[in-house]
Amino acid sequence: MQFTKWHGLGNDFVIVDGFKEKISDYKAAAVQICDRHFGIGADGLVLILPSACADFQMRIFNSDGSEAEMCGNATRCVARYVYENGLTDKRKITLETGAGLIKPELILNGKEIQAIRVDMGMPRLTRKEIPASGPEEEQIFKLPLKVLGNTYAITCVSMGNPHTITFVEDVKAVDLTAIGPLIETNPLFPQKTNVEFIEVIDRKNIRMRVWERGAGITLACGTGACASVVAAVLNEKIERQATVHLTGGSLLVEWNSTDNHVYITGPATEVFAGIYKNEK
Repeated sequence: MQFTKWHGLGNDFVIVDGFKEKISDYKAAAVQICDRHFGIGADGLVLILPSACADFQMRIFNSDGSEAEMCGNATRCVARYVYENGLTDKRKITLETGAGLIKPELILNGKEIQAIRVDMGMPRLTRKEIPASGPEEEQIFKLPLKVLGNTYAITCVSMGNPHTITFVEDVKAVDLTAIGPLIETNPLFPQKTNVEFIEVIDRKNIRMRVWERGAGITLACGTGACASVVAAVLNEKIERQATVHLTGGSLLVEWNSTDNHVYITGPATEVFAGIYKNEK
């Protein structure tokens, strides 16, 4: 099976062209392929497939085999992949995802791709949309959540996938390995949740660390960056456009006040291509 390895700020993926390659069991393949010792190694397996309603369908499987509805970093990687590999000549494409239609746009300087800007759609804020247990139309805003003897004030946002955001003074001091999985699997979240801890630098900059549902600690999370900016705006901590500084680099995120959509701009990088022989 031919593959290419990509990353968005260190959040890495194995991309497979589903027009050419066939995988019998996506979930089992993701676990094997993403293993960093016995496989290629990645945070997720991404399939590019035909779509009846968009230019392409994108399916994302985490390293534990679970399927993610959306991923901002994977979206940028897929957009660059299909353009550079001749699957499309469009600079603006549509992707069918588990979170609905997503619209990435390639930003060019001459023929060189400088960045990819993605229209991530509108944030979803009610418990029903996240999803979280409790009154369906209620928002989760500064809700106290006790973990390992500490109480965290959480704000929840869905960008097509669930995110739980907490503001702290120092993100480096957070024991993410201990706290992340406990919030991810809290009974409040029937489909689990991604977990972000945010340190506000100033009105236009925040620092973020993330525990991703199904993948653990990653160097970056695009939907998490979007959700964190939305949560920070709701908590009146930043402006509607801000730079999110992650372990693997920075993303520019804007929560547009006109259409209520969230836009994310950042890089996508191909690392290598090869042939994978061990899928069972």
